Amino acid sequence: LPALFKQELQNTEAQEGGTAALRCELTKPKAPVEWRKGDITLYPGLKYEMKQQGCTAELAIYDLELSDS
Repeated sequence: LPALFKQELQNTEAQEGGTAALRCELTKPKAPVEWRKGDITLYPGLKYEMKQQGCTAELAIYDLELSDS
């Protein structure tokens, strides 16, 4: 069976230049997660950090800009 969301992403507010953290909880531990913004796949680097532990996946977005909304 495919992994489903137990807890979906919630909207979050942060200030320009700051950091935002987005989390979701899946029904399967270590299920593959692909973070996307619209049609664009996000990859780890200076701007984005992805973590996954058990059923929880997290995306950190650094140095926020208006275009990150």
